[in-house]
Formats: sequence, structure tokens, C-alpha cells
Amino acid sequence: MRLFVALDISREIREPIAKLIRELKPLDDSWKWTSAKNLHVTLKFLGETPGEKLEMVKESLRGVSSEFPILLKFKSLGFFPNERRPRVLWVGLEAPTSLGKLAHSIDESLGNIGVPREDREFSPHLTLARNRKGALSPQLRDAIAHHSGQFFGEMTAKSFHLIESRLKSTGAEYTTLESYSGSQKS
Repeated sequence: MRLFVALDISREIREPIAKLIRELKPLDDSWKWTSAKNLHVTLKFLGETPGEKLEMVKESLRGVSSEFPILLKFKSLGFFPNERRPRVLWVGLEAPTSLGKLAHSIDESLGNIGVPREDREFSPHLTLARNRKGALSPQLRDAIAHHSGQFFGEMTAKSFHLIESRLKSTGAEYTTLESYSGSQKS
């Protein structure tokens, strides 16, 4: 099973981003766009995980400490790795250090049961689209520049989720397997 750990986003955040995706999508058909219903903030991607390891993953996540609630502000657009070779288009996220600490705690906890640890720094974002070629049309570039400083809203995260991703010809289908409010550290 293909697993990841993420924060869900509220309808109030999802709707303006869905509107933006509908506006940008027709401008360049070389990009694969995320379905608005699948938008989330990834805290840890586990990838293919044997079914027999699922209970260990859940138990590990139950012990993760957190500092909920976490205020998240969604604003601006950008690219990974950069604007010259755009392979991922994202919405930026402004968050307190507690979000990075949560991602690190999840990574450490899962690392203790054999899940490979992250080798790059946590960079919170929402992925809007992907492009293997690392190129974009002038029309899409102009539209992204126009929206580059857009504010999409803010929300308070109170839990994180273990999610299974099933890849289908119609796109990824997500199922939340378990939700966690995190144990509080004193």
C-alpha cells in the first residue's frame, strides 16, 4: 500500500485554490494537475509500505508529540526545484515552527520502525501540478506571475492523518486510515 502522512485543508482554503486550478489548467496541457479534493499538506511520504507493517506505522504515529492547534496561512505560488526548471507548482504555506517540529517528529518516529528518514529539509506547501519536462507555456507563466502573491486564506490544523493513495487511471484516490491529534508535550 502507498502511504503518506498529511494535514487536511479546510473547504475555505480548498475552494479558492480549486478556482485557481480551473483557471490555470487550460493554459498548458503538459502539466498534470492535482484534483482539488486531493489537496493536502504532506508531512511525510512513506511510499509503498507492506500491509503487514501498517499496524506498526499506526502505533508509531499515535506516539508523535505535537503542539496543536497550528495556524496555517496559504499564500503565494512557486516552483520546485526553481522557476527555470519548474517541475512542481505549489501554493506556499506560512506556519509556526511547530509545523516543522511535527514533521520532524513524524519522520523520527517512523524512522525508528525502519521507514527511511528524510534527507531534505521540510518545506510546507500544497502541490497544484507536476511537469516532468520542467517547462511551462508563456500563457501559464504569465497567469502564475499574476497570481504569485495571492492570499488563499488561513486555517487552524488540529490533527494529522495517515492516508493511503491508490493510483488509478482517473487519478489518485485517497483514503484516510487513521487520524491523530498528537500527544501533547509538557
